[in-house]
Amino acid sequence: MLNSNTSRRALLGSAIAGTGALALTPLLPAWARSGTHGLASKDLSILSGEDLALTIADTRFMLDGREGHSVTANGVLPAPLIRLKEGQNFRMRVTNHLGEDTSIHWHGLLVPFHMDGVPGVSFPGIRPGQTFTYEFPIRQSGTYWYHSHSGLQEQLGHYGPIVIDPAGMQPNPADREHVIVLSDYSFIHPHILYKRLKQEGGFFNRDKQSLSSEDRIPERMNGMFADMRMDPTDIADIGASAYTYLMNGHSPDENWTGIVRPGERVRLRLINASAMSIFNFRIPGLPLEVVSVDGQDVKPVETDEFQIAPAETYDMIVRIPDERPYTIVAESIDRGAMARGTLAPRVGMAGEVPPLRKRPTLKPIDMGMGGGHGAGQHAGHAMPEAQASRPKSGGGMDHSMRDASLVDFPLTPGVDMVSPMPVDRTGYPGLGLEDVGHRVLNYRDLEAPADNADTRPPERLLELHLTGNMERFMWGFDGKKLSENPDPIRLARDERVRVKLVNDTMMTHPIHLHGHFFEIVNGKGARQPKKHTITVQPGGTASFDLTADEPGDWAFHCHLLLHMHAGMMRVVTVRPLDAGPADRHMDHGDRGDHGDHRDHGNAGQDDHSHHSMGEGQ
Repeated sequence: MLNSNTSRRALLGSAIAGTGALALTPLLPAWARSGTHGLASKDLSILSGEDLALTIADTRFMLDGREGHSVTANGVLPAPLIRLKEGQNFRMRVTNHLGEDTSIHWHGLLVPFHMDGVPGVSFPGIRPGQTFTYEFPIRQSGTYWYHSHSGLQEQLGHYGPIVIDPAGMQPNPADREHVIVLSDYSFIHPHILYKRLKQEGGFFNRDKQSLSSEDRIPERMNGMFADMRMDPTDIADIGASAYTYLMNGHSPDENWTGIVRPGERVRLRLINASAMSIFNFRIPGLPLEVVSVDGQDVKPVETDEFQIAPAETYDMIVRIPDERPYTIVAESIDRGAMARGTLAPRVGMAGEVPPLRKRPTLKPIDMGMGGGHGAGQHAGHAMPEAQASRPKSGGGMDHSMRDASLVDFPLTPGVDMVSPMPVDRTGYPGLGLEDVGHRVLNYRDLEAPADNADTRPPERLLELHLTGNMERFMWGFDGKKLSENPDPIRLARDERVRVKLVNDTMMTHPIHLHGHFFEIVNGKGARQPKKHTITVQPGGTASFDLTADEPGDWAFHCHLLLHMHAGMMRVVTVRPLDAGPADRHMDHGDRGDHGDHRDHGNAGQDDHSHHSMGEGQ
């Protein structure tokens, strides 16, 4: 039975060895508990220093009177906050107490590729009972996070925040700072979630039969959606019918509260550690001054709301004008539910919780049909190169949305549509945010505070298509899944390349490149903003410029966990390597030996025996 998203209690309890009984003790680490005074507090159990340790284990807990299962680091959820200093050496010993392999990926950190933590790409993984030591210098500052890259452990709670202080002065200083980690939790084991989606792509879309008269889709559009067996309300693969949205491990009713004082400048370090959930973030009554994205400083820009996808981080400054509580709202992209918290001078205060807004529906532009036909005020901001490389079809548009003349790869069963007229949508705020009546941030608003180190023009253009079959829940690049062993994306060391991503699906995809930062092509010239993850809007394009200056083998994938699990992942290889013992090159044809990043296209044949914990709940 699917759980609802109504009342959720704090995450409590753990299994007592040898008895099977439940002890009601908090799983929350000190930094995530309600009433925290922020990261400057001296009583927080933050991991800091050069020699640290984590233990990964299965943990049972009680949530709203029900027993659940999580994979925790050091027995807490979210995992411990790691605070480091730019320039220090970092050594972390990770011990695996699970009955299956595990790993840790240091999301957004610049590391030697064999320390990146991706089984089957950069190392074999950490076997049960084994301890693996990660060690590398800290070469940056900012807000980042860490998580498992093994199986679906990330969905089960294997994630935590990282804060790295700069070697010098902190740009945009604040009087206080709080970390806010957004996540999604389900009592349904993630392998069962995946199997349901393989059986029916819209399995968790409970709103598909509830269109009001004002939301009715035009008959012409209905025909196109029907041809693709796609529903215009299918905005998120999994929503509130299966997920509870958490803020620092707290349900909406638990109301995580961060202490603030009137007159303070407060830095909020926001991390979307969700497996599958995109959020629209706002604090009604407080302007948000965005000062950093994905750990990289940007020229401060003020807004009232922004969309944050899994893998992304945003730092913002808020100014507290008075002693009243302010509600933190992270509304799911399909507006089925929200994560919620409060900034207030005292625990127990709660501001007004705004009602969920009208849910969005897909429009022609989300099907890659250009900037017209109801695309909204942001559709006309196409970049000059948006359609420069687009082949022209000789006839009218293929009604099935699978016109093979538009692409240079085979239309396999994993491709149920090709965007006929995709435009650059980096100026688009996100589904449902076109006309909310206040300022909404988009990628065009972001600008680096100074010229980037490498401003060379790209030497070549690499175009990749994000492809999928919604009904069969198949996802890939250029129509291929990772299990089909596509050739690595080969880059020469220090090569300057422009990567253009074309979204041939009606889903929003956050695409993450390991080991590098790239500059989003957004019209800012030498000051294009740096990121490690770029959200590509439905039916649109987004481009980034990359200097391939980190040698090694790097994962490149959609950060919607079940999309990656289904095969939406490639390997980027940068050569030559430096001479030395770190020059280990894994045979990409042997990735399947480790099993962690094979896609699982045939749900009926998936072997979940080593993921059995919690599966029957």
